[in-house]
Amino acid sequence: MVVLAVVLAVFGVKESVRAWQMRRDLRAVERELTTLRGQQADLAKTVERLRTDPLYIEKLAREEMGMVREGDTVLKFPSQGSPGPR
Repeated sequence: MVVLAVVLAVFGVKESVRAWQMRRDLRAVERELTTLRGQQADLAKTVERLRTDPLYIEKLAREEMGMVREGDTVLKFPSQGSPGPR
């Protein structure tokens, strides 16, 4: 009987630790899911703007691709660290 009680006690502790670890992992996965849902919502908004907002597309083209509209004046500055004209 004593051996059986010890075996059950050890098994119970082991399973309690395992259950605690699983709850901790579940909370981490739930936090990650919340983050991913937020990112998905942001991306859906961006997709909608890309489909419907020509000014947003122009803004991205200018800022990210360095594109200019005909008639724009482009000013080029030397990059930091490069020597100026001699």
